[in-house]
Amino acid sequence: MHPAADELPVNGVSQWLDAVVSAVGRLSSWLWLAVLLVVLSNVFSRFVLSAGSIALEELSWHLFGIAMMLTLGFAVVKDDHVRVDVLREKFSLRTQAIIELTCIVLLALPILALMIDALVPYAYKAFVYNERSQAPSGLPYRFIFKSVLPIGLLLVVMALCSRGLRCMTLLFAFPRAVPPTARSGRHASSRST
Repeated sequence: MHPAADELPVNGVSQWLDAVVSAVGRLSSWLWLAVLLVVLSNVFSRFVLSAGSIALEELSWHLFGIAMMLTLGFAVVKDDHVRVDVLREKFSLRTQAIIELTCIVLLALPILALMIDALVPYAYKAFVYNERSQAPSGLPYRFIFKSVLPIGLLLVVMALCSRGLRCMTLLFAFPRAVPPTARSGRHASSRST
């Protein structure tokens, strides 16, 4: 059986990028509790009190979107994102790294760059025009939610850059791997099992 993908060597830059994306992801994961509370409040308000709230409904969608966008990069760092593993698990770690690095450089990063380039003006326009919900009792300050979209994608870019650098460390020994004693707990513990 071939080594798992999380056994890619870690280097100093990838370790730093992973730490930043992981910190944002862990902090943002608390937003899921807020999403749950808002949804439960909305359901209680609508079905028990017979008084639905457009603002609560919009808030639940906005919080859901923000939590999702800010935790996407964290899924990449933890290698918990969707992937077709049927073929991948049959390849050696080196072949996996070649495929992954190629896909990151030629597909993922260019597409994400185009998306971020389109979303920054989208968020800025919402800020300039002080965009709010079209519903009379809806939420104001729509630019807050729209600003999270490029920020979330930037976190994914950071996570993919880290992953690409780890692939490069395995394939080209550059950047240089961090010695096992200096690795983060996640990577050191995966070696010991």
